[in-house]
Amino acid sequence: MKYIKYFVQFLFAILSFMIFKILGPSLSSKLSGKIFKLIGPFFRPKNIIHSNIKRGIPNISSENLDKIANLMWSNYGNIFAEFMFLKNFRYGNLSSKIQVDGQDILDEIKKSNKQVIFISGHFCNFELMAMHLEKTGINLATIYRPLNNFFLNGFMERIRTKYICKYQIKKGIGGLKKLINLKKKNFSTALMIDQRVSEGILSNFFNREALTTTIPAQLVKKFNIPIVPVYIERIGSLNFKITVNKPINFQNDCSIKNITDDLNKILERMILNKPEQWIWSHNRWK
Repeated sequence: MKYIKYFVQFLFAILSFMIFKILGPSLSSKLSGKIFKLIGPFFRPKNIIHSNIKRGIPNISSENLDKIANLMWSNYGNIFAEFMFLKNFRYGNLSSKIQVDGQDILDEIKKSNKQVIFISGHFCNFELMAMHLEKTGINLATIYRPLNNFFLNGFMERIRTKYICKYQIKKGIGGLKKLINLKKKNFSTALMIDQRVSEGILSNFFNREALTTTIPAQLVKKFNIPIVPVYIERIGSLNFKITVNKPINFQNDCSIKNITDDLNKILERMILNKPEQWIWSHNRWK
Protein backbone atom coordinates (compact mmCIF):
# COMPACT_ATOMS: atom_id res chain seq x y z
CA MET A 1 0.00 0.00 0.00
CA LYS A 2 2.85 2.35 0.87
CA TYR A 3 4.44 1.84 -2.57
CA ILE A 4 1.17 2.69 -4.31
CA LYS A 5 0.80 5.83 -2.21
CA TYR A 6 4.36 6.93 -2.99
CA PHE A 7 3.95 6.23 -6.70
CA VAL A 8 0.72 8.25 -6.88
CA GLN A 9 2.48 11.12 -5.09
CA PHE A 10 5.34 10.85 -7.58
CA LEU A 11 2.98 11.00 -10.57
CA PHE A 12 1.18 13.99 -9.07
CA ALA A 13 4.48 15.83 -8.55
CA ILE A 14 5.74 15.11 -12.07
CA LEU A 15 2.43 16.20 -13.62
CA SER A 16 2.50 19.38 -11.53
CA PHE A 17 6.08 20.15 -12.59
CA MET A 18 5.11 19.73 -16.24
CA ILE A 19 2.27 22.21 -15.80
CA PHE A 20 4.55 24.62 -13.97
CA LYS A 21 7.01 24.54 -16.86
CA ILE A 22 4.24 25.67 -19.19
CA LEU A 23 2.92 28.38 -16.87
CA GLY A 24 6.33 29.85 -16.02
CA PRO A 25 7.88 30.66 -12.62
CA SER A 26 5.84 33.65 -11.50
CA LEU A 27 2.38 32.28 -12.22
CA SER A 28 3.33 28.79 -11.03
CA SER A 29 4.62 30.06 -7.69
CA LYS A 30 1.48 32.12 -7.05
CA LEU A 31 -0.90 29.36 -8.16
CA SER A 32 0.87 26.66 -6.16
CA GLY A 33 0.86 28.92 -3.10
CA LYS A 34 -2.91 29.34 -3.32
CA ILE A 35 -3.46 25.60 -3.81
CA PHE A 36 -1.28 24.62 -0.84
CA LYS A 37 -3.07 27.20 1.30
CA LEU A 38 -6.30 25.32 0.60
CA ILE A 39 -5.10 21.71 0.82
CA GLY A 40 -2.29 22.04 3.37
CA PRO A 41 -4.49 21.85 6.48
CA PHE A 42 -5.75 18.42 5.35
CA PHE A 43 -2.20 17.02 5.67
CA ARG A 44 -1.26 18.44 9.06
CA PRO A 45 -3.75 19.19 11.88
CA LYS A 46 -4.29 22.86 12.57
CA ASN A 47 -3.88 22.41 16.32
CA ILE A 48 -0.30 21.07 15.93
CA ILE A 49 0.77 24.05 13.79
CA HIS A 50 -0.89 26.55 16.12
CA SER A 51 0.72 24.88 19.13
CA ASN A 52 4.15 25.09 17.50
CA ILE A 53 3.72 28.76 16.58
CA LYS A 54 2.67 29.58 20.15
CA ARG A 55 5.92 28.07 21.43
CA GLY A 56 7.85 30.63 19.42
CA ILE A 57 5.39 33.51 19.86
CA PRO A 58 3.58 32.89 23.18
CA ASN A 59 1.43 36.04 23.20
CA ILE A 60 0.32 35.92 19.57
CA SER A 61 -3.29 36.88 18.79
CA SER A 62 -5.70 34.40 17.18
CA GLU A 63 -5.82 36.56 14.07
CA ASN A 64 -2.04 36.56 13.60
CA LEU A 65 -1.90 32.87 14.46
CA ASP A 66 -4.17 32.02 11.52
CA LYS A 67 -2.33 34.49 9.30
CA ILE A 68 1.09 32.90 9.92
CA ALA A 69 -0.32 29.39 9.43
CA ASN A 70 -1.95 30.34 6.12
CA LEU A 71 1.14 32.12 4.85
CA MET A 72 3.26 29.12 5.86
CA TRP A 73 1.15 26.85 3.62
CA SER A 74 1.47 29.36 0.78
CA ASN A 75 5.22 29.30 1.33
CA TYR A 76 5.16 25.49 0.98
CA GLY A 77 3.40 25.89 -2.35
CA ASN A 78 5.81 28.55 -3.58
CA ILE A 79 8.80 26.31 -2.84
CA PHE A 80 7.17 23.31 -4.54
CA ALA A 81 6.58 25.21 -7.78
CA GLU A 82 9.92 27.03 -7.78
CA PHE A 83 11.82 23.75 -7.54
CA MET A 84 11.26 23.28 -11.26
CA PHE A 85 13.02 26.57 -12.00
CA LEU A 86 16.25 26.05 -10.07
CA LYS A 87 18.15 26.06 -13.37
CA ASN A 88 16.79 29.55 -14.06
CA PHE A 89 17.84 30.73 -10.61
CA ARG A 90 21.36 29.40 -11.12
CA TYR A 91 22.05 30.27 -14.76
CA GLY A 92 19.09 32.14 -16.20
CA ASN A 93 16.99 35.25 -15.83
CA LEU A 94 15.98 34.49 -12.24
CA SER A 95 19.55 34.72 -10.95
CA SER A 96 19.14 38.51 -10.71
CA LYS A 97 16.26 37.97 -8.27
CA ILE A 98 18.68 36.97 -5.51
CA GLN A 99 20.46 39.72 -3.59
CA VAL A 100 23.13 38.95 -1.03
CA ASP A 101 24.06 40.81 2.13
CA GLY A 102 27.51 39.61 3.19
CA GLN A 103 28.95 38.59 -0.17
CA ASP A 104 32.28 39.96 1.03
CA ILE A 105 32.29 37.29 3.76
CA LEU A 106 31.83 34.55 1.16
CA ASP A 107 34.52 36.05 -1.05
CA GLU A 108 36.95 36.05 1.87
CA ILE A 109 36.14 32.41 2.67
CA LYS A 110 36.84 31.49 -0.95
CA LYS A 111 40.01 33.59 -1.08
CA SER A 112 41.43 32.17 2.15
CA ASN A 113 40.52 28.63 1.09
CA LYS A 114 39.57 27.82 4.67
CA GLN A 115 36.78 25.50 5.73
CA VAL A 116 33.64 26.71 7.46
CA ILE A 117 30.31 25.19 8.49
CA PHE A 118 27.27 26.97 7.04
CA ILE A 119 24.11 26.51 9.09
CA SER A 120 20.54 27.59 8.44
CA GLY A 121 16.92 26.41 8.47
CA HIS A 122 14.05 25.74 6.07
CA PHE A 123 13.11 29.33 5.27
CA CYS A 124 11.16 30.28 2.10
CA ASN A 125 13.14 28.89 -0.86
CA PHE A 126 15.97 27.42 1.23
CA GLU A 127 17.46 25.60 -1.79
CA LEU A 128 18.84 28.90 -3.10
CA MET A 129 21.28 29.29 -0.19
CA ALA A 130 23.49 26.28 -0.99
CA MET A 131 23.16 27.12 -4.68
CA HIS A 132 24.62 30.57 -4.14
CA LEU A 133 27.38 29.31 -1.85
CA GLU A 134 28.58 26.90 -4.53
CA LYS A 135 28.19 29.53 -7.28
CA THR A 136 30.55 31.76 -5.30
CA GLY A 137 33.25 29.16 -5.88
CA ILE A 138 33.40 27.66 -2.40
CA ASN A 139 34.17 23.94 -2.24
CA LEU A 140 30.92 22.79 -0.66
CA ALA A 141 29.17 19.63 0.48
CA THR A 142 25.57 19.75 1.72
CA ILE A 143 24.04 17.36 4.22
CA TYR A 144 20.41 16.41 3.61
CA ARG A 145 17.71 14.04 4.78
CA PRO A 146 16.30 11.92 1.91
CA LEU A 147 12.56 12.06 1.28
CA ASN A 148 10.52 9.11 2.52
CA ASN A 149 9.09 8.80 -0.98
CA PHE A 150 11.96 7.00 -2.77
CA PHE A 151 10.35 7.50 -6.19
CA LEU A 152 10.35 11.27 -5.75
CA ASN A 153 13.62 11.38 -3.83
CA GLY A 154 15.67 10.10 -6.76
CA PHE A 155 14.19 12.76 -9.02
CA MET A 156 14.84 15.52 -6.48
CA GLU A 157 18.40 14.35 -5.83
CA ARG A 158 19.29 14.59 -9.53
CA ILE A 159 18.04 18.17 -9.72
CA ARG A 160 19.79 19.16 -6.51
CA THR A 161 23.09 17.63 -7.64
CA LYS A 162 22.87 19.36 -11.01
CA TYR A 163 21.77 22.85 -9.97
CA ILE A 164 22.23 23.30 -6.21
CA CYS A 165 25.35 21.50 -5.01
CA LYS A 166 27.33 18.71 -6.65
CA TYR A 167 28.25 17.01 -3.39
CA GLN A 168 25.07 15.84 -1.63
CA ILE A 169 25.60 13.84 1.56
CA LYS A 170 22.84 11.77 3.13
CA LYS A 171 22.43 11.95 6.88
CA GLY A 172 23.67 8.80 8.58
CA ILE A 173 26.86 6.84 9.28
CA GLY A 174 27.68 6.35 5.58
CA GLY A 175 27.22 10.04 4.87
CA LEU A 176 29.36 11.01 7.85
CA LYS A 177 32.28 8.97 6.50
CA LYS A 178 31.94 10.71 3.14
CA LEU A 179 31.79 14.06 4.88
CA ILE A 180 35.00 13.40 6.82
CA ASN A 181 36.78 12.46 3.58
CA LEU A 182 35.67 15.70 1.95
CA LYS A 183 36.79 17.63 5.03
CA LYS A 184 40.26 16.24 4.49
CA LYS A 185 40.08 17.76 0.98
CA ASN A 186 39.24 21.17 2.47
CA PHE A 187 35.51 21.19 1.72
CA SER A 188 33.11 23.40 3.66
CA THR A 189 29.82 21.97 4.87
CA ALA A 190 26.25 23.28 4.71
CA LEU A 191 23.30 21.87 6.63
CA MET A 192 19.91 22.71 8.12
CA ILE A 193 19.72 22.48 11.89
CA ASP A 194 15.96 22.91 12.34
CA GLN A 195 14.78 19.33 11.81
CA ARG A 196 14.06 16.82 14.55
CA VAL A 197 16.69 14.06 14.51
CA SER A 198 16.72 10.78 16.43
CA GLU A 199 20.51 10.83 16.79
CA GLY A 200 20.67 14.35 18.22
CA ILE A 201 20.73 15.69 21.78
CA LEU A 202 18.10 17.59 23.75
CA SER A 203 18.75 21.30 23.32
CA ASN A 204 16.65 24.29 24.38
CA PHE A 205 14.56 25.55 21.48
CA PHE A 206 11.91 28.18 22.17
CA ASN A 207 11.98 27.41 25.90
CA ARG A 208 11.55 23.68 25.59
CA GLU A 209 14.03 20.90 24.90
CA ALA A 210 14.02 19.51 21.37
CA LEU A 211 16.15 16.84 19.73
CA THR A 212 18.76 18.75 17.72
CA THR A 213 21.57 17.68 15.42
CA THR A 214 25.09 17.86 16.85
CA ILE A 215 26.86 17.63 13.48
CA PRO A 216 27.96 21.31 13.44
CA ALA A 217 29.29 21.06 17.00
CA GLN A 218 31.09 17.80 16.25
CA LEU A 219 32.78 19.35 13.21
CA VAL A 220 33.81 22.38 15.26
CA LYS A 221 35.39 20.16 17.91
CA LYS A 222 37.11 17.85 15.43
CA PHE A 223 38.43 20.38 12.90
CA ASN A 224 38.44 23.66 14.88
CA ILE A 225 36.60 25.58 12.15
CA PRO A 226 34.10 28.47 12.39
CA ILE A 227 30.35 28.40 11.86
CA VAL A 228 28.69 30.82 9.44
CA PRO A 229 24.92 31.31 9.89
CA VAL A 230 23.07 31.99 6.63
CA TYR A 231 19.50 33.23 6.31
CA ILE A 232 17.18 33.64 3.34
CA GLU A 233 13.92 35.59 3.13
CA ARG A 234 11.39 36.24 0.41
CA ILE A 235 11.08 39.97 -0.20
CA GLY A 236 8.74 39.78 -3.20
CA SER A 237 7.03 37.33 -5.49
CA LEU A 238 10.26 35.81 -6.84
CA ASN A 239 12.75 38.08 -5.09
CA PHE A 240 14.98 36.83 -2.30
CA LYS A 241 17.58 38.18 0.07
CA ILE A 242 20.35 35.98 1.44
CA THR A 243 22.09 37.25 4.59
CA VAL A 244 25.52 35.81 5.38
CA ASN A 245 26.61 36.41 8.97
CA LYS A 246 30.18 36.76 10.20
CA PRO A 247 31.97 33.52 11.10
CA ILE A 248 31.62 32.42 14.72
CA ASN A 249 34.73 30.96 16.32
CA PHE A 250 33.99 28.83 19.38
CA GLN A 251 36.53 28.40 22.14
CA ASN A 252 38.25 25.02 22.43
CA ASP A 253 36.68 24.38 25.82
CA CYS A 254 33.11 24.82 24.52
CA SER A 255 31.16 21.59 24.81
CA ILE A 256 29.03 20.06 22.05
CA LYS A 257 25.97 20.89 24.17
CA ASN A 258 26.94 24.56 24.57
CA ILE A 259 27.64 24.98 20.85
CA THR A 260 24.33 23.30 19.93
CA ASP A 261 22.41 25.48 22.38
CA ASP A 262 24.01 28.64 20.95
CA LEU A 263 23.11 27.62 17.39
CA ASN A 264 19.48 27.03 18.40
CA LYS A 265 19.37 30.58 19.76
CA ILE A 266 20.60 31.87 16.41
CA LEU A 267 17.96 29.76 14.67
CA GLU A 268 15.25 31.23 16.90
CA ARG A 269 16.20 34.77 15.89
CA MET A 270 16.10 33.80 12.23
CA ILE A 271 12.63 32.27 12.59
CA LEU A 272 11.17 35.25 14.45
CA ASN A 273 12.42 37.64 11.77
CA LYS A 274 9.71 36.37 9.40
CA PRO A 275 7.85 33.53 11.15
CA GLU A 276 5.49 32.98 8.23
CA GLN A 277 8.45 31.87 6.10
CA TRP A 278 9.49 29.00 8.37
CA ILE A 279 7.94 25.52 8.28
CA TRP A 280 5.97 25.19 11.54
CA SER A 281 4.26 21.94 10.52
CA HIS A 282 7.09 19.72 11.80
CA ASN A 283 6.67 18.79 15.45
CA ARG A 284 10.15 19.64 16.74
CA TRP A 285 9.12 19.04 20.35
CA LYS A 286 7.60 15.58 19.87
